[in-house]
Amino acid sequence: MTKERLYIFDTTLRDGAQTAGVEFSLEDKISVTALLERLGVDYIEGGYPGANVIDDQFFTESRTRDATFTAFGMTKRAGRSVGNDPGVQAIINSAADAACFVGKAWDHQVKTALEITPEQNLENLRETVEAGVEAGKEVLVDCEHFFDGYKANRAYALSFVKTALDAGARWVVLCDTNGGTMPSEVADIVADVLTVAPGDHLGIHAHDDTGQAVANTLAAVSAGVRQIQGTLNGIGERCGNANLVTIIPTLAFKPGFADRFETGISAEQLGDLTSISRAFDEVLNRAPARQSPYVGTAAFATKAGIHASALAKDVSSYEHVPPESVGNERNIMVSQQAGKSNLLAALKRHGIEISKDDPRLEGLLRIVKEREAQGYSYDGADASFVVLARGVLGTLPEFFDVESYRTSVERRHNARGEQITVTEAVVKIRIGEDRLMSVAEGNGPVNALDLAMRKDLGVYSDMIADLELVDFKVRILDGGTGAVTRVLVESRDGTGERWYTIGVSPNIIDASFEALYESITYKLMKSEAA
Repeated sequence: MTKERLYIFDTTLRDGAQTAGVEFSLEDKISVTALLERLGVDYIEGGYPGANVIDDQFFTESRTRDATFTAFGMTKRAGRSVGNDPGVQAIINSAADAACFVGKAWDHQVKTALEITPEQNLENLRETVEAGVEAGKEVLVDCEHFFDGYKANRAYALSFVKTALDAGARWVVLCDTNGGTMPSEVADIVADVLTVAPGDHLGIHAHDDTGQAVANTLAAVSAGVRQIQGTLNGIGERCGNANLVTIIPTLAFKPGFADRFETGISAEQLGDLTSISRAFDEVLNRAPARQSPYVGTAAFATKAGIHASALAKDVSSYEHVPPESVGNERNIMVSQQAGKSNLLAALKRHGIEISKDDPRLEGLLRIVKEREAQGYSYDGADASFVVLARGVLGTLPEFFDVESYRTSVERRHNARGEQITVTEAVVKIRIGEDRLMSVAEGNGPVNALDLAMRKDLGVYSDMIADLELVDFKVRILDGGTGAVTRVLVESRDGTGERWYTIGVSPNIIDASFEALYESITYKLMKSEAA
């Protein structure tokens, strides 16, 4: 029996950016896009061109390889033509492949918020969609306040959907904007919308204000919609959006969905789900939620002795899916096997082949777990994992050794009497028989260390000439000024590849130095292999 295709639309970089406390830099957006491509979603909504400088920069070029690169914006304003509407033109002239236009599907909102007639609103919608189609974009329409609008005025809400489709929209997305609709209501309303629109042109965009965004999304799929919108780890305005990290494996593994539908996400990509979820939390500079379904560290953890005993006899007793199917692991004392399988998969992903019976694997697993207990997290630091693994396995080349380093920070007045801060770093490096010393000033101790380490690396200097530190994030792992600090450094080179390294120490400079050292080591490994 042929399965129906479901399409996954990710709005982490647009609707997720509405999360309180979340501000994506341009580099963050590029990094998150890479994570989403790795997951295999169908659409990546990158932001709102014309709304801010970062989104304008992000949409100057295509940012996706496989996913449909999508821009978001509003339908045209009343009283002006599409050609004279700067918001619409910013989307049409962007590098996006698709345009997602949002319009109000509730006549009450049209009258009070937009202060135009319902008929004018439909005309604005029609002209905007037609302009997007004429410009060669795949057009989506977000029906804002759709479910409340439907309950208040069914005829107008349905006319909004029909107008969008008649104008050429590929997808019309039903939005539960304030997150207050119940799953049973979603199912009934979607069933009615199917009388004016085919399901393979309908999407669902649910918010989590009652904790039911995932349930509402699944209810909509069961009722007939074929596009799913959501975000990584459920981030979003107020209580968040539908969590794709929960929805995707549910569709893949649960009867009623798995036997009817398929997505573009492979079993191998599902196996990366936990790693992707945790790496995204590292980008946000926050600790992953331990009890997140499927991917949390507690999702397959068993503490009670009677449960552990039952698991030893039948893992399905307390596990609804195999943890390795989503890249997670069973956390009980009776077995380390799941940990080994995850480790083997991670090694293979980085081109390191090793037998599952190799005794070095046991040692590597032990060291990884010991370091994670100290505060390291290798899900978001792939390059550090490679350096650690090759070191334990005995395949890490000896490029250079740092004998010592020193940083100083001085606040003083310059010749004009202005108060300035001067930071200097001194690094002593040994390469074979050569002993090198470099001094550099920088914008803070970490920048000074980075410049000093790369200032003179002897025979390796040319190999790191295109190495650049892109981002630097610090997280305090426990409270107080003497707390353990985790530093995550993002680097890139002339090939466009980006990688992350991690350092952990009670001393923030020492943690930063560790991450910088491993970044340079990874770059040298990469260059030597090339």
